[in-house]
Amino acid sequence: MPMAHTATDQAGTGGLTATEHRLANGLRVVLSEDHLTPVAAVCLWYDVGSRHEVKGRTGLAHLFEHLMFQGSGQVKGNGHFELVQGAGGSLNGTTSFERTNYFETMPAHQLELALWLEADRMGSLLAALDDESMENQRDVVKNERRQRYDNVPYGTAFEKLTALAYPEGHPYHHTPIGSMADLDAATLEDARAFFRTYYAPNNAVLSVVGDIDPEQTLAWVEKYFGSIASHDGKPAPRDGSLPDTIGEQLREVVEEEVPARALMAAYRLPHDGTRACDAADLALTVLGGGESSRLYNRLVRRDRTAVAAGFGLLRLAGAPSLGWLDVKTSGDVEVPVIEAAIDEELARFAEEGPTAEEMERAQAQLEREWLDRLGTVAGRADELCRFAVLFGDPQLALTAVQRVLEVTPEEVQEVAKARLRPDNRAVLVYEPVSPEAAEDADPPEDPEAEATVEAGDENEEAAK
Repeated sequence: MPMAHTATDQAGTGGLTATEHRLANGLRVVLSEDHLTPVAAVCLWYDVGSRHEVKGRTGLAHLFEHLMFQGSGQVKGNGHFELVQGAGGSLNGTTSFERTNYFETMPAHQLELALWLEADRMGSLLAALDDESMENQRDVVKNERRQRYDNVPYGTAFEKLTALAYPEGHPYHHTPIGSMADLDAATLEDARAFFRTYYAPNNAVLSVVGDIDPEQTLAWVEKYFGSIASHDGKPAPRDGSLPDTIGEQLREVVEEEVPARALMAAYRLPHDGTRACDAADLALTVLGGGESSRLYNRLVRRDRTAVAAGFGLLRLAGAPSLGWLDVKTSGDVEVPVIEAAIDEELARFAEEGPTAEEMERAQAQLEREWLDRLGTVAGRADELCRFAVLFGDPQLALTAVQRVLEVTPEEVQEVAKARLRPDNRAVLVYEPVSPEAAEDADPPEDPEAEATVEAGDENEEAAK
């Protein structure tokens, strides 16, 4: 049977608890009982994302996420979806820079089915992976790129800014969607090697949260996952460390058929999992987190130079996080007008720090967002996996709210003063062109020059 460790009652957990277990093959298992409603969430995080990819094979982690729904040893075709939904459950998967996750929320009495399905594809996906499923899902991902990125206004902003913010050769320079050329180049053997390397129990964390019997759940986990062989050939991810600041302002102007001028910027911020990152989250919430924020009040309400203004945090553990600024201009307002007002507000904030009222409101806002995630079985399962995979300790998920509330106004001011500066940002300026001008424009000499990275499913986490 698996070895177990039970969480001690820690201050700030709000009464939430979790227990940790490890199978002989290395699979980490986290259980959290919640008998409020008769549902159970299963979440499985694999420690692989786009940062693990190599040049020429970008997009493989995301492509493989799709392939995981194309059948396995005992589940044919679309059977994973059909069985879960037929049992009254919901399911999906997402890919980020740092992980790939798969999740189901089931009626509690259907928990065993979800565990069996996840174990079957972890242990036997290669039995079903063939040229037909590879080509099918390659086309699906390429079409997703067209629909969500290439053919929508501002759609490639995330990949352009990420490519600016992280230098060439950095593991976060490209985003999970990958380039069209690399998607075309991926072979069936590439996919098989990827699975053998990363889809092993000792490279995964399984969490089960909800109306569960822990002893029975562990017995099912051992029954279905226990015989899957571990794999020790995973290469270490490339180093993602960078200086605290960029050291200059990086800038790109994009002329496209978009509805309005836009100013977007990415600021290099502290790594996720640090107190400084929590302080940065609070700073961005005061500055651009909703309609009560400083930038919204200044640009949208007072100056009326913008129709939208937001500032959010993309938390990253293996590289500096990004502060994500997004402003859409009003009417014929020029971008320099917007930029000057933003710099004025950021300088004032760095000089004065947050007011007591702003600090209280920002902490309450982040507390509510955290409690919203931890308050659902699916959200809690995901956070337990996240803290286990990225920081080695799922218990940290249960005290995240307390850590945010412990941050001081002085720490918020300090991170704003050090990081929210013009010489620490990558800037993207969108200038609208008419449809006729867009059609007449010469294509870039390098077809990859304007598409280097991507925010796909992965960046459902952006601007949390």
